[in-house]
Amino acid sequence: MNSVTLKQLDAFVQVADLGSFRRAAERLNTTQPNISARIAGLEATLGVTLMDRDAGSVRLTSRGRTLLDHARDVLRSVEAMLGAVGDAGLVQGVMRLGVTELVVHTWLSTYLGALRERFPNLLVELTVDLSADLSKALFDRSLDMTFQNGPFGRQISGTVELGLHPYVWVAGAVPDLGQGRRLAATDLLAHPILTHSRGTLAFDQISAHFAGTGVRPRLVPSSNLAACLQMALDGYGLACLPRAMVWDALATERLRELDYGWTPDPLGFAARFDAGRASGYVADAAELARDIALEDRNS
Repeated sequence: MNSVTLKQLDAFVQVADLGSFRRAAERLNTTQPNISARIAGLEATLGVTLMDRDAGSVRLTSRGRTLLDHARDVLRSVEAMLGAVGDAGLVQGVMRLGVTELVVHTWLSTYLGALRERFPNLLVELTVDLSADLSKALFDRSLDMTFQNGPFGRQISGTVELGLHPYVWVAGAVPDLGQGRRLAATDLLAHPILTHSRGTLAFDQISAHFAGTGVRPRLVPSSNLAACLQMALDGYGLACLPRAMVWDALATERLRELDYGWTPDPLGFAARFDAGRASGYVADAAELARDIALEDRNS
C-alpha cells in the first residue's frame, strides 16, 4: 500500500480552498497535471473519491468534506513541528500579500526587510491595489493576507489592527491662501482639491462635507495618491491626504499644512487573513506588521 504524502495533502487542501486545479497548481508552483496526479494518488491510497470534477468546477464529496479538516490538521502539525525546532529557515512557501498605496509609501520596505530576516526562505508575492479590490482578492483566496484600510464590508477570522492614519490639508506653491489663519470653505473654491478616488470613504466624506457648507469646490479624485502628492508639490491644487504620506514634504517645507478645521475620518488599517485556512507563518507575519506599523507611527 502506498503512503499518503504531504504533497498530496497540500494539493488536496489547495484545490478544496481555491476550487480549481489550475489555481492550486499556480499556488504550489507546479503544473496542473501534477496536481491531478497527487489528488488521484491520494484517492487511490485512501480508497475514496474526494472530489467530483466537471467542466469549470470542483466540488468536494461528503467524504472529501469530512477528510479536509484532517488534512489541514496534518499540515499544521508538521508546520508546528518545524516551528518547535526554532529554526525559522525551515519555514518555506509563498505568501501572497496585498497592500494599499499608503503602506507602500510608509513602512512596507522596513516590513519586508524584517520579514526576510525572520523567515529567510519565505517568498512574498506583492500586489498593490485599492482596498476594495484587495478585499475581493482576499475572499476569492488569490491573496493570503492584506494590509488595507477600512471600512470592511465583510469580516474575516484573522484581523490584526495596524493603527489609524489621520488626514491633513496641504498645499505647495499656492500664494493666495493666507497663512496663520483658519480657512473657510469659500477660501478653497479657487483651487482644485486632490484626493482619493470616487467610491472611497474619504471621497464620499469630502463630498458630503462641502455639500453641507453649500460650497462646490472642484474635486480631483485619483486612485494614485502619489500622483496627488506630486501635483500638490507642483502647485496644481490643494490636497487632503494621510499625514503619513506628506510628513517628509512638510518637514522639508515643500508643502505647508493648511488650517481648515475639518478632515475626513482617519484611515483605520488592519492586517487581514483567513485564520482557519492560512499557514501559521501568516499569523506571525501579521503580528510583525503590527510591530513595524507601530514603530513607524512613533518615529
